[in-house]
Amino acid sequence: MKNSDFLQALAEHDIYLNEQQENQFERYFELLVETNRLYNLTAITERDDVYLKHFYDSLTLAIYVRDLSRNDISLVDVGAGAGFPSLPLKILFPNLNVTMIEALNKRVSFLKNVIRELNLDGVSVIHGRAEDLAHDKNYREKFDYATARAVARTSVLAEYTLPFVRLNGKLLVMKGSAADDELADGKRALTLLGGRLDEQFDFELFNNDARVIQVVEKMNETPRKYPRQAGIPSRKPL
Repeated sequence: MKNSDFLQALAEHDIYLNEQQENQFERYFELLVETNRLYNLTAITERDDVYLKHFYDSLTLAIYVRDLSRNDISLVDVGAGAGFPSLPLKILFPNLNVTMIEALNKRVSFLKNVIRELNLDGVSVIHGRAEDLAHDKNYREKFDYATARAVARTSVLAEYTLPFVRLNGKLLVMKGSAADDELADGKRALTLLGGRLDEQFDFELFNNDARVIQVVEKMNETPRKYPRQAGIPSRKPL
């Protein structure tokens, strides 16, 4: 996906970038490639692939979840990695309040550098594990939206993320072709943690890769015992 195709694809959904935002995406790409030479952030480094599989893919949340454009919205990205999907969303929506949680210090350093280089306000990076931070009163059930990309199966992902979501807030699940199977396996986990599937959007990227966005509404408070201690959710999914 060339830069012009990226802009055109967004414009087809009434999403338009100004010159500053275009430059921020370009600088983000440069920083991603530069840092990836030092330590692994992503296997995707070719320009066209980054714009399609990282930038555009992240912004599909903006296409299907229009409330993210509101001025008073907060979003937590759990296991933020190289910043997808939260940093592309932050570039698009400067007023979005973003918190990124990342356990690896090298990635935390990269994310902080991107924030500085792109001169982004209203975005923070927390070094820590979701299993611990979700029990911190400063973060537990404080966010309008939570999301995570390429972190875990839905049954595990729900335990990492739903404790951060306020009552009536939403978890945005980004998946590929296995989304329905993972949702079926994860229904018990969603119910235990207070969530319920509200909407689902099925679509394809421009290379025909299948994508699914599942919007899970937080109907009830998450029981205090969740998430369990580090390592347990992945070893013993709910």
